[in-house]
Amino acid sequence: MKKQLLTLLMLVLTILTVSAQKPDSAQAMVHYKFTHLRDTTDKTKPYTENMILFIGQNASAYKSYDLKLQNDLIKKQIQEQMAAASSGGPMNINIKGGGPRGGTRTEFYQFPNENKLVRKEQLITPYLIEEALPVIKWKISSDTGTINNLHCQKATAHFKGRDYTAWFCPDLPYHSGPWKLNGLPGLIVEAHDTKNEVIFKFDGIEQVVKSNAPKEAPVAQATGGMRIMTFGMDGNDDPTLIAVPANGVKTTEKEFANLQDAMRKDPQAFAQSAMAGSGMVMRPGAGGDGMKMNIVAGPPTAINNPLELPEKK
Repeated sequence: MKKQLLTLLMLVLTILTVSAQKPDSAQAMVHYKFTHLRDTTDKTKPYTENMILFIGQNASAYKSYDLKLQNDLIKKQIQEQMAAASSGGPMNINIKGGGPRGGTRTEFYQFPNENKLVRKEQLITPYLIEEALPVIKWKISSDTGTINNLHCQKATAHFKGRDYTAWFCPDLPYHSGPWKLNGLPGLIVEAHDTKNEVIFKFDGIEQVVKSNAPKEAPVAQATGGMRIMTFGMDGNDDPTLIAVPANGVKTTEKEFANLQDAMRKDPQAFAQSAMAGSGMVMRPGAGGDGMKMNIVAGPPTAINNPLELPEKK
């Protein structure tokens, strides 16, 4: 099983490479409360998540704000475990992921000038799936309204199997929005489908202020001859930069589905193969003791109402 995993990962890493994407500087951060009724058999418990959209002049990045908070907590816990560990002794680090409240690892990068949308998925290694930026045929209405003191205008469109109503702000000259939504003459502030099964609710906007303060050192320290590194998290914590991960691996929908299946079947073997495939080496401590890392995959989420629905014929 491990040999098959390593072969699969090496195939993806070797054949599919990622061209360098010029970073863009974020000018604002928009917060959304995302709601999705994933299971129509239980309409009382929709999935909810706090999301954030980084928007720049030429690009945007839509990510989970909940995941960012979780990653900050994980980094803090690892630092505390490293500080408490005896010098040269074995260390056990338990990483639990995939739970419903952990935050989705899927990210969307829009590059309108290049007519490109990049979806980033995380399975130890970041994987990138490219597609053309969707062209949404919006019908702009004369209806206007105010959302959190923002003057907005209404637009409607059919997209990915659903009929959407969106409110955009012409005073904010960004053509981006949450998820894959784009193409309006102003920032998409809110959007929802006609059944209210998918809702992107505006939760505030803030200007990005560049700081000259030194960046926090990554969680990578020497402990008894052992170097501990956090992986499964991007190294770029600077919100002023919008760029796909430099170590991202370009893949296809089919290959990524195979990787997901392998991860679900044996997460521990998958993690070890991913580390070997990317050249990472787990070095033993000074006394010959190694580090044991337990990776626990969360239970699969029941989804009978996906975000993207098949088009009716």
